[in-house]
Amino acid sequence: MSTDTAVPGPPPTPRSPTLDVAALRAATPGMRHARHMNAAGAALPSAATLAAVTGHLHLESLLGGYEAAEALADSTERVYQSAARLIGAAPQDIALVDSASTAWQRALGALRLKAGDRVLASSSTYVSSALHLLEMRDSHGIVLEVLPADASGQVDLGALETALREPAALVTIAHVPTSSGLVEPVAAVGTLAARAGVPLLLDATQSLGQLPVDVQEMHCGIVVATGRKFLRGPRGTGLLYVDPELRARTRPAAPDVRGAEWSSAYQYEVVLGARRYETWESSHALRLGLGAALDEALDLGVALIRDHVTELAERLRAGLSGVPGIRRTDPPAAASGIVTFLREDEDPRQTVRDLRATGFRLTTVPASHGQWDLGRRGLERVARASLHVYNSADDVDALVAALTARERRRRGARVAPSETVLPTASGLPSGVTPGSPTPTSAGPKPVSPTPRSAGPEPGSPAPTSSGPEPGSATGAATVPEPVSARPQPALSSRPTGSAGDRADVIVVGAGIHGSSAAWQLAARGASVIHLDRFPAGHTEGSSHGRTRMIRRAYPAEIWDGLVDTAYNAWQELELASGQRLVTTTGGLYARAAGAPGTLRGPGCENVDHARAAELFPGLRLCEGFSAVHDPAAGVIDAQAALTALAALGRAHGVDRRDGCTVLRWRRDGEGVRVDTDQGVLHAGRLVVCAGPWTGELLPAFARPLSVVRIVNLHLGSSRRHLLEPPLLGAFSVDVPDVGLLYGIPAFGGAGVKIGLDHGPPEDPSAPAGPVTEAERDRLLGLASRFLPAADGPVEETITCRYTMAPKNRFAVGRLPGEDRVLMAAACSGHGFKFGPALGAALADLAEGKERPDLDFLSPAAMGITDRPGPGAGA
Repeated sequence: MSTDTAVPGPPPTPRSPTLDVAALRAATPGMRHARHMNAAGAALPSAATLAAVTGHLHLESLLGGYEAAEALADSTERVYQSAARLIGAAPQDIALVDSASTAWQRALGALRLKAGDRVLASSSTYVSSALHLLEMRDSHGIVLEVLPADASGQVDLGALETALREPAALVTIAHVPTSSGLVEPVAAVGTLAARAGVPLLLDATQSLGQLPVDVQEMHCGIVVATGRKFLRGPRGTGLLYVDPELRARTRPAAPDVRGAEWSSAYQYEVVLGARRYETWESSHALRLGLGAALDEALDLGVALIRDHVTELAERLRAGLSGVPGIRRTDPPAAASGIVTFLREDEDPRQTVRDLRATGFRLTTVPASHGQWDLGRRGLERVARASLHVYNSADDVDALVAALTARERRRRGARVAPSETVLPTASGLPSGVTPGSPTPTSAGPKPVSPTPRSAGPEPGSPAPTSSGPEPGSATGAATVPEPVSARPQPALSSRPTGSAGDRADVIVVGAGIHGSSAAWQLAARGASVIHLDRFPAGHTEGSSHGRTRMIRRAYPAEIWDGLVDTAYNAWQELELASGQRLVTTTGGLYARAAGAPGTLRGPGCENVDHARAAELFPGLRLCEGFSAVHDPAAGVIDAQAALTALAALGRAHGVDRRDGCTVLRWRRDGEGVRVDTDQGVLHAGRLVVCAGPWTGELLPAFARPLSVVRIVNLHLGSSRRHLLEPPLLGAFSVDVPDVGLLYGIPAFGGAGVKIGLDHGPPEDPSAPAGPVTEAERDRLLGLASRFLPAADGPVEETITCRYTMAPKNRFAVGRLPGEDRVLMAAACSGHGFKFGPALGAALADLAEGKERPDLDFLSPAAMGITDRPGPGAGA
């Protein structure tokens, strides 16, 4: 073993018996979006690691690559020191590489194995290592012997001792395999190998960062590891340790200028240390990121990390034992942060896909990644969860609860309508991103689609049923054509000139409907000026906040076609933006038994309070309540949607002008003149999506429309998993003598969201005031009644404004008597879900197309039949 002086470890300091998981989660950006349980694949890096990488890239952009490397040479040297400290080695014994596989290949190449050399490998050997050994068997004639495992799953030490009685060139073992939570007895293996004079190559890829590794105690000749797994470093990093005595007997098979000097015309000399295995070209930014991750592991202490992740893993294994239909597949010697399992009669890939759709990040491992382990045990593939310092017991309990709830739903599941694959602007089916496999059923189908069950984020309230809804259906849904697939005719009476005060269309209002319309119009070739009276990101209107609701459950069939169109439009926006904006969670919409106004819809079913409790254990309904279960309901990431629409609009040339107030408008020849507080604008068409300020711009609507104040709370919980999908989805409860309570599950880092869908009148010309104590108390009382797990603090308060119309309808279409002015307004608290669909409809109408499917929402249907005349004041 090494006679060099190892870098001394940090002096012992008193440590807390447990990690500060809350602080570690807060310092890990990825934990704001999902429960990440895939550290064995690629752990989430900390903000400090991210900053180290991006900071150096920025420095390279300012100085140049060579100069930036020179400026931070001391920092790079400290990476070697930190790696050495972590494994009890000396810095000169460390080489930095781009992966564990590269480290393995360079180390094995340096051994110059030849025909007849015996290599003894554990059954836990990783696929890339096994493939290399198999190739060397075929091409070099080495003798490869796979050591048997004992009853615990670990390498059979007796068999190894027997095998070492004959000469061998190498013993190799994976400390922890990729295929289970097994921990191999490395120190015992190293002792036997050292006694026989055979070097030990330790694959610490899945252990370094979660388990102690000491090259002296383990008698390691070679150690290979990656940075991206339990070290929490960047992808594209790894390290190689080679013992000095072994190094003296080996030379790199392919020396590089980084590790050798070309000393004369036909001679070269390798450097003394392990850097002889490096190459000149490497990412200094990634190496510095690895250094930050190494330092964090050292600061926390690997022993403390081990205690935390193994405790969580044991908690998960115990929890899985109680889930019907789940089989644990870890061997008895499992003692790491990796847990593997199977669901009976289900491909693990489906299990993982379904979990991912509800915010869990796991993966699967096929037998082709571990034939000597999984193949030997007859396992074709397993699901794998792997835990780290940013995970908590709450994460584990939530995963167990999700699997339990899913099994409960499988037992009571009905046959769901088949998904329709629609063509999109990219030419691929909806939901298929470029480069991904195309479903075998891909291609246009003239059938109304059902929503995808995947993606991640939150939603908006269900409307009350005030007044009768027309009962006749509108027929098949109108499926909007993909933006890039539509013809792009110039709008008639296009204004002449291209100055900043003229455009084909002026859109007023930058909420969901205005932003959708602006994007759709610009994508079809129109020039668009997009106005909003407030600065970007304001909270005075109706479209701000984190999440909204989407659902198929509606009071009457007349809505069904538009709902279909809405789901399709969200798919198109997701494809155009490259983001997942809609997450299917299911929904429950409850009211007292016998109360009028029950919702209905395609795929929906009526359930009693007991069945509702099985579907959503986080929602408590007492006897006497019934509900409509809508399996297609879900949540919309409202913030991301508005950001995506703004970006898409800019990409297509939308001239967005925030903080620009419209004072008045009037017909001007073949176009429209719009007076603003920043000047006069002209356009061929005017699209008004002004929300609470609609009555100011369009006076004919001032009387039938009313603006009300709405309050929302986001609440914390001591049992957060009960308020997250799948244990809670979108919901509403029509509470007698109170009103309609609606809610969106905890999602994307935010607590459960609740509100009442009615409120007092509010003057939109005055700023919305903060949530009052009385408003908070009223919602908190309802939460304690229907959401008992919402026992935490108020995390966020929100006020917004609903623009209410008779019968909770919308006003969408051309203004009566003014065909150059279009509107989408008065969405009565349930219009966000239709935003992209109505944006496309407004673009159709602006192009002169008819949309009879929207006749039931026309201004005329609301009783506005006279020419309204110009508006002022918005």
